[in-house]
Amino acid sequence: MPQTAAVHAGLSEFDTPQAWYGPELAQRLDWVHELSDADRQELRRAIAIAQSSNLPFQQLGRAQFPLVNLAARLNRLRTEALDGRGFFLLRGVPIAEYSPWESAAAFWGIGLYLGEAVSQNGKGHVLGHVANLGLDYADPEVRGYQTNASLNYHTDFSDLVGLLCLRTPKSGGLSRIASSTTIWNEMVGRRPDLARVLLEPVYYTRWGEVGVGMKAYYGMPVFSPCAGRMVVTYVRSAIRKAQMIPEVPRLSPVQEEALDLLDSLATDPAIFLSMKFRPGDVQILCNHWILHSRTAYEDWPESERRRHLLRLWLACDGGPALPASFTTIAQPATRSGRPAGIQVPGVPFSAPLNPC
Repeated sequence: MPQTAAVHAGLSEFDTPQAWYGPELAQRLDWVHELSDADRQELRRAIAIAQSSNLPFQQLGRAQFPLVNLAARLNRLRTEALDGRGFFLLRGVPIAEYSPWESAAAFWGIGLYLGEAVSQNGKGHVLGHVANLGLDYADPEVRGYQTNASLNYHTDFSDLVGLLCLRTPKSGGLSRIASSTTIWNEMVGRRPDLARVLLEPVYYTRWGEVGVGMKAYYGMPVFSPCAGRMVVTYVRSAIRKAQMIPEVPRLSPVQEEALDLLDSLATDPAIFLSMKFRPGDVQILCNHWILHSRTAYEDWPESERRRHLLRLWLACDGGPALPASFTTIAQPATRSGRPAGIQVPGVPFSAPLNPC
């Protein structure tokens, strides 16, 4: 059991591998892993086998995407994401050599060795697209990945979230991540009174993506101690938009102050880590330990050059212990009891090849 680092006003800091500071990791770069020529050859052979199966993505399994040496490497990285610092960057997927289908297949196949793809939205997309669709982020039912707006630090509704960079924007669009455990520790050290506030539920909208037996909103603490570690779930925009629902309890001034402190810590250069994606980069984050964001971006005028990332939400058998509310109040559970993403009645799973 990890030992706590310090105690303030009855609240503990957590001295676990999930606690880190961005500037230190920016100097080390041991979280960046380059695919070898042998890895790329193995990936190419697996893509050919998957293509010959003629199965849709959502039916492809490891049998249709066989990896051996790369599978062992991905398993080690999976452990680092789930039980270590909480993230890694895999560099060098040769998307310039691939068709759009092959790029998506390579990403899907990598995901098969990390977890089970779950639905990311009310459309049942198990393969998602992060691209500017020209939508208005102020709309209560529009999610940030559909725009080119800057995104506040947040988590998603799965054990792991993965991105494959296909194209970069003209400018901006930097990925930024922060250790939620470090943010908790900093809050406890600076303002334990506000840290304590975030152990109590705040309310989130479901963006109109409502599952069986669920309301349009739900309440969850931002921070939840569990099995010797501090688990996080946080989407400030969903909290704000939930305030538009008449029956949702109003945020108190002290709750607003606590959320503001969390946001200010996440955006502190002494805490966050910034990444500039290259085409072919795969970023994997654990939502239970990592808050992620993106800077606003300017896209290219030509549609074929515009920023485009593929996304996977992955449920991981044997993943970290979580509070029961993660798979009861917030979302449903997979057969193995992991967070199952967003499921809407009557909507089948699908894996579109284009943003929609």
